[in-house]
Amino acid sequence: MSSASGACQPRPMTEFSAAERAYLSSRRLGRLATVDPHGQPQANPVGFHPQDDGTILIGGQAMGTTKKWRNLLANPKVALVVDDIVSERPWRVRGVDIRGDAELLTGPHELGPHFSEEVIRIHPRRIHSWGLEGPGAGGV
Repeated sequence: MSSASGACQPRPMTEFSAAERAYLSSRRLGRLATVDPHGQPQANPVGFHPQDDGTILIGGQAMGTTKKWRNLLANPKVALVVDDIVSERPWRVRGVDIRGDAELLTGPHELGPHFSEEVIRIHPRRIHSWGLEGPGAGGV
């Protein structure tokens, strides 16, 4: 794959804990937040794929034609939230909030035949998680 923008500068990434990696590997849907050129936020549900190198890939159909793609061309800052409800009574939630830089890639990849060649790679810079460990965390 090649980079469609020079948006992502090489910097050290924040690493996921074992509990965060296990949780992310057990989920398929998150919410991706970007900012449009007018400074307005946009959040969309997206499928995501954690990678062994600590990055997250996001693909889709015709990804290169989406507003999220255009937003990231102008501003590579991104957030991805993955969460769920473990229990309603008592109320227990868990999740991971990933902030980072997006790298826009084009070309062949291994995400599957239903994805376009455009893929977003998130390089995490800040990771915050809750409810993944300890009593009441729920099985991952």
